[in-house]
This record gives sequence, structure tokens and C-alpha cells, in this order.
Amino acid sequence: MLIRLKNKDRLNIDEFSFKCCIGKKGLKTKKLEGDFSTPKGTFLLKKLYYRSDRFKKINTVLQKKQIKKKMGWCNDPKHKQYNSLIKTTKKIKHEKLFRKDQKYDLVIIIDYNLNKTVPFKGSAIFIHLTKNYKPTAGCIALSKNDMLVLLKIINKKTKIRIY
Repeated sequence: MLIRLKNKDRLNIDEFSFKCCIGKKGLKTKKLEGDFSTPKGTFLLKKLYYRSDRFKKINTVLQKKQIKKKMGWCNDPKHKQYNSLIKTTKKIKHEKLFRKDQKYDLVIIIDYNLNKTVPFKGSAIFIHLTKNYKPTAGCIALSKNDMLVLLKIINKKTKIRIY
């Protein structure tokens, strides 16, 4: 199964087409940390992280992990845990996963720069939620309802092609 993001505001899979938003600087082949672009390429979808206080039951075959208060995603290219899940501390630069807004209530990890992580190549590339479709820092964002539909129809082998 393949999700396609060909133009900058539509995510397509089978007969479904979802409005979305991407990085403020558009799509880029050579993404860099902090450049506000969404990386081009074909990537697997990994785990779903979710807020259990906001979602009781999620219909998906993806592996799920509950977001806890001290969870973050390391975006410090100089740290050995760059582009991975961490316990938040003030010493490590990170993207906080447990947020007051609803942006990260549902987060699908995109398999970008995860294995054999390259420093400065970009981190924390997710599919997450949006209410206003404003450009992201490099992720892809969908409405809550569209994300819930997407989660139902994808499988563990689903890839996303961003081009």
C-alpha cells in the first residue's frame, strides 16, 4: 500500500484524498535539520504514538505507544540519541511529545533518517494533527478525522512517497 504526496496539499491513498499541510519551505531532496522542509523520498511508516487521555480506542494495525509526560524526540544533531525517542531533560534539545495543544495527540513516525542516523540530515519527521493547515516545520499534518481514517486503512507495510 502506498500513500502519495505529490502536490503540497493532498495526501492520496487508494480512493481517499486528504487535505494536508507540509513544511513551510516545501519539499526538498537534501533536507537539513531546521530548514522547515519536508523530505522527498519513499519511506515506511513506523509506530503510532498517541495520547491515551484524548483517544481511548484507535483502530489501526500499526504498533502503538502511549505518549507519557516526559517523552520527547531528540532534535539535537550533536547528541548520540539524535532523531529518536528520549526522556526529556533540559540538557538535550528535543521536540516535546506530550503537549497542551492537540498537534501530537496522534503521531505516526516516518522512517526518515532513523536507521544509521546522519547528524544534521533532519529529525522528527512525523504525520501529526492540524486544526488550521498552517505550514509545519517539516512534518505532514492532517485533520483529526482524516488521521483516524488513514489509520484504519494503512497496514504495517504501507509506505509514503513524497515527491
